[in-house]
Amino acid sequence: MLKVKNLHSYYGGIHALKSVSLELSQGEIVTLIGANGAGKSTTLMSICGIVPPRYGEIFFMGQPIHHMSPDKIFALGIVQVPEGRRIFADLTVTENLDMGAYLRNDKAGIRKDMEYIFNLFPRLAERRRQLGGTLSGGEQQMLAISRGLMSRPKLLLLDEPSLGLAPVLVQLIFETIQKINQENKTTIFLVEQNANMSLRIAHRGYVMESGVIALEDTAANLLKSEKVKAAYLGL
Repeated sequence: MLKVKNLHSYYGGIHALKSVSLELSQGEIVTLIGANGAGKSTTLMSICGIVPPRYGEIFFMGQPIHHMSPDKIFALGIVQVPEGRRIFADLTVTENLDMGAYLRNDKAGIRKDMEYIFNLFPRLAERRRQLGGTLSGGEQQMLAISRGLMSRPKLLLLDEPSLGLAPVLVQLIFETIQKINQENKTTIFLVEQNANMSLRIAHRGYVMESGVIALEDTAANLLKSEKVKAAYLGL
């Protein structure tokens, strides 16, 4: 579904990604783990066109997208839920969800998807008329993921969805990511510092160090890796 080949990207004056290659197959959860500042978010922003790569190629469903603008990449079905949630604070929960579906005109499908969201996150259903800015951090993360889902993405990019959440909400978010993948067959590329949780729900994983892919394997094998245990799992 997605193929990244020899990607070099710069963030400001920093050479953030150095010959990064990775791929995702349809229906997978693939996680990218690494320390803060390793280049994980830049990888997502390069795929989305927000930080255009200086060199290298990105293919989505066989189509080159590395020279496309972010809006055209979004229209193909690649949707990013950014770090820090970035919901519309002055809009209600329902209005935020409507914004996620702004390219769609199938009103019946939008209503159906919104009910699916409210079943997925009952807390959002209870707060559907509440302003986004008044929600808790965990509720805002639920809303950010849900807004992304309202566009019916083919590929969902999640950037640090557990960041700053209480442990009980972290568990809920990861369970929901797995549920979205299983129920909707949505392909998910998950960037996380919580290596333990992300590897437990992923099919495959990549480890990034200083802008370079240092390891790649099945998620199960990475969980057993002595290097991953020492560096990222605190074992």
